[in-house]
Amino acid sequence: MHSSTLDLPDWARVGDKRAEHIQRVTALLNAWAAAMRLPPAEARAFIDAGVLHDALRDATETELREITGDNESPAGLLHGPAAAITLERHGEKRTDLLDAIRYHTVGSVRWGVVGRALYMADFLEPGRKFMKQDRYFLSLQVPTSFESVFRQVVRMRLEWTVREGNHIFPETVTLWNSLQ
Repeated sequence: MHSSTLDLPDWARVGDKRAEHIQRVTALLNAWAAAMRLPPAEARAFIDAGVLHDALRDATETELREITGDNESPAGLLHGPAAAITLERHGEKRTDLLDAIRYHTVGSVRWGVVGRALYMADFLEPGRKFMKQDRYFLSLQVPTSFESVFRQVVRMRLEWTVREGNHIFPETVTLWNSLQ
């Protein structure tokens, strides 16, 4: 565990590989927040979203279903809602942060800048092996072209999902339709 470098809560379930991903996502969000000259509270929300979005990614399916009460959704979608629920139980009140974490795998039309930034950073972080140059180029554009890069990332994620033959979730479709 890298909890000391990441300042993860004691309830987090994060192995070394996941911790490295979290560090890359958080570094990207921190760089964007600085380049965008965000007010301190919003910059803090960017960083907290990066640190906490996968805090329960390595929890067991049983743990995640117990936290969420969700016995129907695919296990891979439960870590975001479980982390948001756990954060709420520990007193987190920032709805934008909670929604960013809760929906970071599928997207949400309710998102403000924090959710959109997390969704992009999770996809654009440099440790991912595919389309490295394209994703790097897009990551550089975020501070100056936030909304257009967000739209491009949503499109790229949808295209990948279709290409891989994976299930497209209703939240993702609603998000994409809202950007048209």
